[in-house]
Amino acid sequence: MKLPDFKLERYFARYEFNVRYNLCASDCEAMPIRDLLAFEPDAAERFEAVWLGYTEAPGAPSLRREISRIYETIGSDDVLVHTGAEEAIFLFMQAALSPGDHVVVHWPCYQSLAEVARSMGCRVSLWEGREEDGWALDPDELNRLIGPDTRVIVVNTPHNPTGYLMDRSTLDRTVRIAGGNGIQLFSDEVYRESEYNPADRLPAACDLDETAVSLGVLSKTYGLAGLRIGWIATRNRAVLEKMASLKDYTTICNSAPSEFLAELALRCRNRLIDRNVNIITRNLALWEDFAAREGNRFSWHRPKAGPIAFPRLNQLNGEDAAEFCRRTVTEKGVLLLPGTLYDHPGNHFRIGFGRKDFGEGLARLE
Repeated sequence: MKLPDFKLERYFARYEFNVRYNLCASDCEAMPIRDLLAFEPDAAERFEAVWLGYTEAPGAPSLRREISRIYETIGSDDVLVHTGAEEAIFLFMQAALSPGDHVVVHWPCYQSLAEVARSMGCRVSLWEGREEDGWALDPDELNRLIGPDTRVIVVNTPHNPTGYLMDRSTLDRTVRIAGGNGIQLFSDEVYRESEYNPADRLPAACDLDETAVSLGVLSKTYGLAGLRIGWIATRNRAVLEKMASLKDYTTICNSAPSEFLAELALRCRNRLIDRNVNIITRNLALWEDFAAREGNRFSWHRPKAGPIAFPRLNQLNGEDAAEFCRRTVTEKGVLLLPGTLYDHPGNHFRIGFGRKDFGEGLARLE
């Protein structure tokens, strides 16, 4: 397999740590270790005693047990811990696909959700969320896209980059279409539990179908990207065991300090959720006021979950979004992400509401 450059990550490698304001971050506000340890009275003492040897390859049993509590039907043996979500995506594709297979991918998307399959010699069809429909997906279109060689359907909800949250009816139909055709459903749920109204939260795909695979990570909703802890949850023993074997060729096992801190974070995850959703909703209000002041410059759909949205820059004076983003970062030190990095032609850019300094960066942008 031969992978092309990851456009989004190469862009961040150039700018992310060299700008004053990152207004397109896909994660939520992080915290220092001391603040996380303060969640439990004796956590600092226990952290100092963590043994810096190899850890169990699937993840510590106690961590997997804590992850399983996020789900309804998942036990600790149904969880496989990875170094971030990216490793999990890569290993799932290797486990589930062979050259010549067909894959349907929710689009626009995080590049690896489609590119890893392409690099393996798979044919990829894009199931497009369209701006005129509020970025919603059409299950009838999914039915038209699948064929006898379709092996995997990939969905992402809440969605990167648009902030779209699938409705329950669409999720149920997607699960039925996948199951009824013997197709593996891979559900990227890294923004799950960041719904502004908890009543909008969808069931995890792995709870709706025993063959479906749900992807989770600490980076997004919980704001702990530096721990590099992600996971898959599934009752599909065949794919889980294949991924576990493949992990022997990547990270083998996870960082012991990260696993300790991840378990602590998940025991206290509601505190992290409340903290970060409060940050997001405050920043959304600031953006809404700004967009209203700017009149016709921007068009956008307000998300129902997650820290990101995908506004369209209306072409005043012929300026496209890629040039607009180039000027904001080089002239004002404000980082926005052009939609061209998703290969999307709609003159959009990604904006992120999950950081505490959003208001300062927005003032600079204005």
